[in-house]
Amino acid sequence: MAASNRLNNNAEFINSLNVFPVPDGDTGTNMSLSFASGAQYVKESTSTKIGELSSALAKGLLMGARGNSGVILSQVFRGFSKSTAKKQTLSAQDLADAISSGVETAYKAVMKPTEGTILTVARKAAEAARARVKNSDDCIQVLSDTYEAAKKALAQTPEQLPVLKEVGVVDSGGQGLTFVYEAFFDALSGNESVEADKYQPSVQEMDEMVNAEHHKSVQSKLNTADIKYGYCTEIMVRLGDGRLVDSKFDYDKFREHLAEIGDSLLVIADDEVVKVHVHTEHPGDVLSFGQKFGSLVKVKLDNMRLQHETILEKDDQQQEQAEEEIPEVDTGDYGIISISSGAGLAKMFKSLGVTEILDGGQTMNPSTEDIVAAIKKTHKEKVLVLPNNKNIFMAAQQAAEVSDASVGVVKTRSISQGLTAMLSFDASSDLTDNVEMMTEDLDTVISGEVTQAIRDTTLDGQQINKDDYMGIVDGDISVTGKDLYQTTLSMVKTMLEDDSEIITIIIGEDGDQAEAQKVKEAVLADNDELEIEIHEGDQPLYPYLISVE
Repeated sequence: MAASNRLNNNAEFINSLNVFPVPDGDTGTNMSLSFASGAQYVKESTSTKIGELSSALAKGLLMGARGNSGVILSQVFRGFSKSTAKKQTLSAQDLADAISSGVETAYKAVMKPTEGTILTVARKAAEAARARVKNSDDCIQVLSDTYEAAKKALAQTPEQLPVLKEVGVVDSGGQGLTFVYEAFFDALSGNESVEADKYQPSVQEMDEMVNAEHHKSVQSKLNTADIKYGYCTEIMVRLGDGRLVDSKFDYDKFREHLAEIGDSLLVIADDEVVKVHVHTEHPGDVLSFGQKFGSLVKVKLDNMRLQHETILEKDDQQQEQAEEEIPEVDTGDYGIISISSGAGLAKMFKSLGVTEILDGGQTMNPSTEDIVAAIKKTHKEKVLVLPNNKNIFMAAQQAAEVSDASVGVVKTRSISQGLTAMLSFDASSDLTDNVEMMTEDLDTVISGEVTQAIRDTTLDGQQINKDDYMGIVDGDISVTGKDLYQTTLSMVKTMLEDDSEIITIIIGEDGDQAEAQKVKEAVLADNDELEIEIHEGDQPLYPYLISVE
């Protein structure tokens, strides 16, 4: 629990260590969400045996793993769990063995391990644990040495990866794992700086949690009449203030009472304020109960039955429109999942035969569990997954391994590659052949994306300033500039080769049809034999996605 909280509190700092100054640095977010899933599984376990608890942690991490960093973290604790499977408690030797087992499992999970990353930090930490246990049977001392070695290894990562040294940062994944070991040591040693065992978000974070919970509830596809508690009720109470106060606030008793009159309950409190979100049939009772402890400073009520009916009507209209606009493609025995963000991109993929769109991408890497759920949703025995982002490869592969269906992962690194892969799909071929055919032509596609820098940095000898536009070609920053049009045009010109034939421009939320047309005309002025297509993608963060074939 302490490690989950530590990662949550430091997620933005870990994100900031992202080498590229693009708005998709999500290592901290991915590791935090992955570990939070593990912590939730542990919290729900009733066992007091280390083996069973570590198994719960490993299972939760496995299903919640997001991004490569989250998957590697899940493998570290998968190995830890294997080592402790039959243990009720851990000796110092057991602990050192479990930490070492985690490293072995993580290294095996990565096809081409790179030193100067989370793997190096994990390995050095395990070496220190094994060394300490030779002359100590103190678990706290073993964890102390583990954490100190992780910290030292982390500091050395810029010497192992030149790009880290150039930008002046340590490895983000390694930093995340170091926070985990630090929290483990603090929790076991009783260090005063350790966060609470039970993660309690701040009152300021409550709005985000409430909105997420509310969105989840009203989007559910159950019959409106089946909604048991019809009113989404939110109150904020200033404790001890008000004419009707007659009770002293006790968190557990307060929460217990509300749990009896509703569900989807969230109660967040500090010394001055308590904030409540609950679904109930009696919102007035919630308000009256809150006034027993303080004054109501915020009240919000929503009739979820009415909201649900509205959403269902809207969904039906959108579905009808989608069915009219996109002709059905026969995929035979196959379900095909594409991971992307943007209504326009979804439409493009569906027109090529994709059966399920999983919302996600650069800043929203779906978890293993999300991908497994999408696989199940296809109701097919054979399923192809297009990650369209290399940071989703490992989670997709992990989902394939735990799924009941036969799943093939086509390692598409970009939206452009995903669209190209679909052109090679053959419903009459078997799974292995389809993966091979759809992968075969990926390297013939040059993928470019335009976005804005979120910070100043120097990379590959280029000085990049915050808010500069950057043209990124196959993962490398090729051009930068102050003007979106000029940067986009310059990037396209760097992507062109002698045998280039087709250019596809996909316009994002921040792009512009007229500007895209201007880029097209400028390129054709140099070479009128090129075929240039323009599509609306509606993707966030990237005004233009461009492919050249």
